[in-house]
Amino acid sequence: MKALLLTAPGRLEIASLPEPRCGDDEVVVRVRACGICGSDVHGLDGSTGRRIPPLVMGHEAAGEVAAVGRAATRLQPGDRVTFDSTVWCGGCAYCRQGDVNLCENRQVLGVSCEEYRRHGAFAERVVVPERICHRLPDAVSFEEAAMVEPVAVAVHAVRLAQPQPEEAAVVVGTGMIGLLVVQALRAAGLSRIVAVDVDPLRLEAARSCGATATLLADASDVVANVTAAADGGAAIAVECVGATAPVRTALASLRKGGRLVLVGNVSPVIEWPLQTVVTRQLTVHGSCASAGEYPRCLELMAMGAIDVRPLISAMAPLEEGAAWFARLQRREPGLLKVMLRP
Repeated sequence: MKALLLTAPGRLEIASLPEPRCGDDEVVVRVRACGICGSDVHGLDGSTGRRIPPLVMGHEAAGEVAAVGRAATRLQPGDRVTFDSTVWCGGCAYCRQGDVNLCENRQVLGVSCEEYRRHGAFAERVVVPERICHRLPDAVSFEEAAMVEPVAVAVHAVRLAQPQPEEAAVVVGTGMIGLLVVQALRAAGLSRIVAVDVDPLRLEAARSCGATATLLADASDVVANVTAAADGGAAIAVECVGATAPVRTALASLRKGGRLVLVGNVSPVIEWPLQTVVTRQLTVHGSCASAGEYPRCLELMAMGAIDVRPLISAMAPLEEGAAWFARLQRREPGLLKVMLRP
């Protein structure tokens, strides 16, 4: 089987690997599209400790079922599917209460760390548990379905925010997840969404995705302008970067009693304005991955309420994967999601 293999920190090579075989409760998926995630790019050099070579990365994917295990009951060969990036056990207390993203035994496709190694979907075929798979609506292509994982991250964050249609929201950081959060907020019925970023091109994309106002993050009056655009302050702020400055912007943009949802985590530790949170009685949610939102995301995509097609910058053969990783590492302007096709 052909795969894009991380053979050493920073080195990707096309390799021939053994054909995967599925266990009783697993399926083999013939991969038709797999997106390059920012976490793959960041982890390529080994600095995150979650991409230890040798490893097949890739967790945003879709394809066709090629084989099923003896205990698989929902799927059959030929079914068009996507699958969760989180491999949850289904038996721990968190799984039983529906918080599969907090599973005590969770693994992530395409991740290798001290605890486990789980090959991902930058390959012709990948093995996944049947329980994490979802059939695709006819209206959703493989390329679109490979975007369900980041869509689910955005929809999960918005669900935690509990938005009401009359409220205003601010989204700080309009990379891929931020742009999808803007769309998810629109799908939830919000008509006032302010987007904040340092990159004018990303702000232009945010407006195309449904933001009603866009502001440069490094402007001296950004918080005042968010407050004005949100009629006194946003009820909801979704922070999609994970660094001190954007978190401060998100907090300062909230009205008293507002809700902050933290999605980004590029910095493991930040400075936290505790007094602002306490004296303004703000609610703070951490948002991790997704927890059962895949069916809703596929429905939203099938009906056009969330449109990922403008966010796909390129479709390329798996053999060109290393070159596209390099371009993403260089942060080439205008590049959002790159899909590899085995």
